[in-house]
Amino acid sequence: MRAVVVLAFAALAVRLVGVQGVSSQRYSAIALTELRQTVDVPAVRGPVYDRNGAALAMSVPRSTIIADPFLIHDPAQEAAALAPVLHIPASSLEPLLTEHSGFVYLAHKVDSTVSQKIDAMNLAGINLLPDTERVAPAGQLAAAVLGTIGAQGTGQSGLEYQFENLLAGRNGYTTLEMSPDGVPLTGGTIRSAPTVPGTGLELTIDAPLQYVTEQSLGAEVLASHAKSGIAIVMDTHTGDILSMANLTAVTTITPAPKPPTTTTTSTAPSSSSSSPTSSTSSTTTTTAPPIVTTRVVQAPQNLALTQVYEPGSVFKLVTFSAALQDGIITPSQVLTVPNTLTIDGWVFHDAESHSTEHLTATQILAQSSNIGTIEIAQQLGAARLAQQIATFGYGRATGLGFPAESAGLVKSNAASWKVSDIGSTPIGQDDAVTAQQVLDMVNTVATGGVYVPPRLVRATVSPSGTVTATRTAPTHRVLSSVVSGELTTMMEQVVQDGTAVSAGVPGYTVAGKTGTAQIPDPHRGGYIPGAYMATFAGFAPAENPELSMIVVLDQPTPIYGGIVAAPVFSQIMRFALHRYGIPTSPGGGVTGGTPSPIPFPQPPAPPAAKPGKPATTIGASTGKLTEGP
Repeated sequence: MRAVVVLAFAALAVRLVGVQGVSSQRYSAIALTELRQTVDVPAVRGPVYDRNGAALAMSVPRSTIIADPFLIHDPAQEAAALAPVLHIPASSLEPLLTEHSGFVYLAHKVDSTVSQKIDAMNLAGINLLPDTERVAPAGQLAAAVLGTIGAQGTGQSGLEYQFENLLAGRNGYTTLEMSPDGVPLTGGTIRSAPTVPGTGLELTIDAPLQYVTEQSLGAEVLASHAKSGIAIVMDTHTGDILSMANLTAVTTITPAPKPPTTTTTSTAPSSSSSSPTSSTSSTTTTTAPPIVTTRVVQAPQNLALTQVYEPGSVFKLVTFSAALQDGIITPSQVLTVPNTLTIDGWVFHDAESHSTEHLTATQILAQSSNIGTIEIAQQLGAARLAQQIATFGYGRATGLGFPAESAGLVKSNAASWKVSDIGSTPIGQDDAVTAQQVLDMVNTVATGGVYVPPRLVRATVSPSGTVTATRTAPTHRVLSSVVSGELTTMMEQVVQDGTAVSAGVPGYTVAGKTGTAQIPDPHRGGYIPGAYMATFAGFAPAENPELSMIVVLDQPTPIYGGIVAAPVFSQIMRFALHRYGIPTSPGGGVTGGTPSPIPFPQPPAPPAAKPGKPATTIGASTGKLTEGP
């Protein structure tokens, strides 16, 4: 027994030495973790401003309410106290306060009024964590461009995702000593690291112009029953994107209210004169059709940069620019244009059947003749046409670096072309491009032949307010100034007496081009019957361009770009020219277009929906039905 006792005390001594000597630091650290708690302090995310300093997105202080159920002695009482402040039923809070856990979320991102009330209640086991919430002072304005923020406060799409590292800043932390019941000890701050606020962005977007762009585009999406719409306005000289609207139509079907039940009663004489008359009753119930309403909302993504489509006749500018550059045609050169043209078994035609015509190159562009354009392309050759497509930037990203931006799908290698491609490619089929790429091409003509890269961010804003301009991308020449001048004059005819007379802006000369293209069927091949993309792209004033713009509508009715897209261009461009104080054209320009009062009003509210009919606004527009897909 003595030996056993000696061995036991020896073992205890060895263990004591191990705990207090060899492992003392380890156990001290474990003990400290019972008293110390590290709290993350989120950094304030950098704001996003428009070009005038108006906030489009910003982070505001918020608090997250948490609970430690182990420290709560009366869950029912605390749930009843919290319910009216958090606007959460006590029956929903009580189960959370009784969970077998030391950390439970009760409410996220509550404002300062609520957090102050919770703090003043001094409830056991209830704590507040600092947090922030992303808000948009301008509502959903330019939402597809700005992007979204996830639940963890990080960018998920758009510019918020693209510039996450810049906007997010760096979180800080604080390590505190706390009592077992969760109360911070006086002077118990052990260490801390300060937060570094995020750097803000100053965009090229002009909020008032963005609003007008979205309002005008949205009205036309409803009026033409289009599925979606895109509109971009760009500063010709700097490439600054002044507005970029992406809207989509959403249809809601609501069951009609049940009509009252109608009961009818009828009497009929009996077969026996001595018998009483007999009566019958029937119940009639009518079912009204559901109520269908259509409204316009922000598109879930930036369609202007991520969605590709066959541009149609606006792509003819590639063909004409190359032919003018190489001296194959002149604006006044006359070509013989037959009714149809057959290439490798495929029959190409214009929008309207006609006898053989003799048209100048300018008339071919103004009337958007497919046959005339193909004849010019045949003289140009497939290799030269493919080269010009690449020269304009098709097939590669714009340089904006926008998330999920498409480079387009173009046939850059003429050696792989089919025989019939010399007929389809020059008129804007076979190739798929983005709306921004088409605008870049039109803007190149406006600048006298110089490609100016577009940009969405023109400066960064430090937490102290210092504004630092971003680097501008280099420009390069695509067309000679002579060719761009000739092409501008030809594009003016498109608006003056061609396919886009509705694009005119009173007091200004306008140059542009329409496009109406079939939509490919991704499932069965070929094209979707009756489905078209309508486009108008142009610039003003034509003699001294300051602003360029594009409008694209997905499956509108009517289908032609000169009828549905051109009037939207006229409304928005008129507002923009007046907003920036751009002088009118010598001689007053054209008198056509779709005038709208300045300042630009909100479009009228849609009329009351009729059963089974979409609720839309109706807009009148005029134009020539001379352009084909």
